[in-house]
Amino acid sequence: MLIAGSTLSANPVDNTIHEKACTITSGSYTVTLNIDPKPVKHMKELTFSVTVSPCDKLPASLLLDLSMPGMAMGKNQVTLVKKSACTYEGNGIIVRCMSGRTLWQATILSDELNNPAFTFNVRE
Repeated sequence: MLIAGSTLSANPVDNTIHEKACTITSGSYTVTLNIDPKPVKHMKELTFSVTVSPCDKLPASLLLDLSMPGMAMGKNQVTLVKKSACTYEGNGIIVRCMSGRTLWQATILSDELNNPAFTFNVRE
């Protein structure tokens, strides 16, 4: 859920997530998303890892929202729990869209981080 006045910060489609972690800058933070196993496929259990720097003053957990830009898919959120000083981890599934679309966005719902978003295509 977005808080009133908050914004989503989306980046262009970056399909390197199938090969390695992706990093973006959001305000004064550097945020890295890694998804395993690779390549990222729908209907498979995935591990989502987020590393944030600097990470002081962040909560013990973060919420990752999985959505399709321009299409209502229903709520699909993963709770990311702090695993080390700056790394959060959680498990979830990216569902298959009946329309055949593959474009997904993973948004970290955090006003502190300015809601950074990673956009990518899932693979079959």
